[in-house]
Amino acid sequence: MTPSGTVFQNRLLTSLSPADLSLLRKLSKPVDLPVDTVLEEPNQPIQSVYFLESGIASVVAGDGARIEVGLIGREGMSGLSIVMGDDRSVNSTFMQGGGAGFRIGAKEFGRVLHKSGTLRLSLLRYAQVFTTQVAQTAVANGRGKLEARLARWLLMAHDRFSHEAFPFTHRFLALMLGVRRPGVTVALHFLEGYGLIRATRGLINVIDRKGLEAHADPSYGVPEAEYERLIGRKARLKG
Repeated sequence: MTPSGTVFQNRLLTSLSPADLSLLRKLSKPVDLPVDTVLEEPNQPIQSVYFLESGIASVVAGDGARIEVGLIGREGMSGLSIVMGDDRSVNSTFMQGGGAGFRIGAKEFGRVLHKSGTLRLSLLRYAQVFTTQVAQTAVANGRGKLEARLARWLLMAHDRFSHEAFPFTHRFLALMLGVRRPGVTVALHFLEGYGLIRATRGLINVIDRKGLEAHADPSYGVPEAEYERLIGRKARLKG
C-alpha cells in the first residue's frame, strides 16, 4: 500500500479527482519494472494493471513477425481491456525501457471501476487517446518512409523518458518498426547526418528536437494533442 503522502509522477493518476485518486492509492503497490518485464500476455487474463512512473512499455501485435502498435509511459497505464469491460488483450505488453510504477490487482481494479463512474470515465478518455495513437501508428507505417517513422518513434520515446539520452539497440528498433536491422542503421545515419540525434552503442541522444519533429511523419502530434485535449494541459512528459 502506498503512503498517503505519495506524490505520483504518472500524469494520468495526477489528472484524477482527489476522491478517485484516493481509491486507487489504497490499492497501489510500488514495483520496479526492469527491461523485458511482461505486463500482459496475449489472449491471457490480465493479472495486474500498471501505472508507469518511469520507463517505457511496448504494446506489440503479431505472432511471428511482430510489430509495435503502441507505447506507454508515465502518461498512461496498461490494462485498458479491463477499463473497456474485458479481461484480456490480443496483444503483448512488456517493458522495453526499464523503470518503475504502481501495480493494482486486476480484480481489485475492476471492483473500483464499478464503484466510481467518474474514474471509469477518466480512464476511458485515456483509452480514446491510446486508440488514436494506435491508429496513427498504422498511418505512419503505411506511408513507408522509414526515416520519418523512426523520427516519430524517437520523439514518442523522448516524450516518455526523463533524460535526453535513452537506451535502445538497432535490433530492438528493427523489431519495433517491423523492418530489417540494416534499414534502421541507414535511417539512424540519415537523422545523425542532419544533426538531429547522436547514436552510440546502446544509446540514442536527441540533439535537435525541433528538427526531429520537422522530419517526423505528420502523424506525430495527433495523439499527443488528443491527450492534452482530454486529459492534461500542454506540457512535456518530463519531470
